Amino acid sequence: MDYLPLFLDLRGRPVLLVGGGEVAARKAELLLSAGAQLTVVAPVLGERLAALLARQGGTHRAAAFAPEDIHGFVLAIAATDERAVNLAVGQAGRAANVWVNAVDDPAASSCLMPAIVDRSPVVIAIGSGGASPTLVRRLRTQLESLLPERLGELARRAHGWRERVRAALPDVDRRRRFWDGFFEGELAARLLAGSPEGDAGFETALAAEAAATPRGAVWLIGAGPGDPDLLTLRAQQLLQQCDVVLYDRLVPEAVLARVRRDALRVGVGKEPGHHRTTQARIHELLLDYAGRGLRVARLKGGDPMVFGRGGEEIAAVVAAGIPVVVVPGVTAALGAASAAAMSLTHRGRSQAVVFVTAMGEAAAALDWRQLAAPLQTVVFYMGVSQLAAIAERLQAQGAPATRPALAVERATQPGQRIVAGTLADIAARAAAAGIGAPALLVVGDVAGYAGAVPDGPAPT
Repeated sequence: MDYLPLFLDLRGRPVLLVGGGEVAARKAELLLSAGAQLTVVAPVLGERLAALLARQGGTHRAAAFAPEDIHGFVLAIAATDERAVNLAVGQAGRAANVWVNAVDDPAASSCLMPAIVDRSPVVIAIGSGGASPTLVRRLRTQLESLLPERLGELARRAHGWRERVRAALPDVDRRRRFWDGFFEGELAARLLAGSPEGDAGFETALAAEAAATPRGAVWLIGAGPGDPDLLTLRAQQLLQQCDVVLYDRLVPEAVLARVRRDALRVGVGKEPGHHRTTQARIHELLLDYAGRGLRVARLKGGDPMVFGRGGEEIAAVVAAGIPVVVVPGVTAALGAASAAAMSLTHRGRSQAVVFVTAMGEAAAALDWRQLAAPLQTVVFYMGVSQLAAIAERLQAQGAPATRPALAVERATQPGQRIVAGTLADIAARAAAAGIGAPALLVVGDVAGYAGAVPDGPAPT
């Protein structure tokens, strides 16, 4: 993070604005709306800025900027079309320890003005560190369309009720849970729609929460194949509401960044061959945290119900009488197929898809003859260390050595790699490329058409 975002209380504080044109007028409107005690330094003022100062107050010094003008201010804005002037303001600010923003000139600035979505008292600031103002403006437009116009009114009503909630619910976790339910509930929806609600509905909801016995819950959430943009909307909502998150080794930091900042994070990762956290211990943690009345997010790579032992965890939680919710995720096979632009099924080439794991004793129990059959796609999870053995077993059961195969490492994530081959050489090709876990092996005719139209010629 190149810049630390802050919200400044400028009410009654002295702020310097250098410039008298249209850009300066726009900045003056923001500063005056925030209650700043504004001084404008410019040889002349444009009509709009002059009218604004006359209407809302402020001081004008009819002169060019001089370095000594910076003293006595907490913030300075340089809004001229002369870069030399903006640089001079920035240099003077650094010498005097005054924060300076030079409009559209990050090099001359010690702080940046964000794009603002104003639903006061709810204010959203968006910045790119000066990298792309156009992108920031586009994001602002998108957020403006998503946020209800009466969001600020809802925030003011909630602020007025805060002390009553604090008195009725002394425990901070219970207060947080109450507010989560309130903002998702019917009363908040009516307020956002403009309904002239009194306090009766709020008091009823608060009394119900105060009388209720806190209940914990477990949410089994699929983290997807690694790209945080592939999280479902429901997953992101619950990750912002959980009190505790138990996460697997394959859940990347980019996904964990979507978890509520003050939630307790507990890594329960397992590694091939040596489990740092046993499954029994994971069950104990789920029951322990949920038993305290906390909302526990069990965050699992891919989909929690595909090779994630989700069924075992559900059984343990349900047996303890704890509510459980399952939120699906994009399983690794689908992520790999998308990453490779490869259809897992295609008319005339693959009429079925099989997901299998080739780890340990599970490999010996597989029906390898069936897996070697034509007109299907077989996706091997957790099999990167067994590529040679998998290829040999399939060929031994009748699969041709020329059957296409694809190894996909870190699908959808930075550093994603794809190695194509056949059963005869995929193990050697993957080893030469240094393919490692997490990776999938896809076997079947469709693997020969990754990134191509299956009806056309196969890529060489």
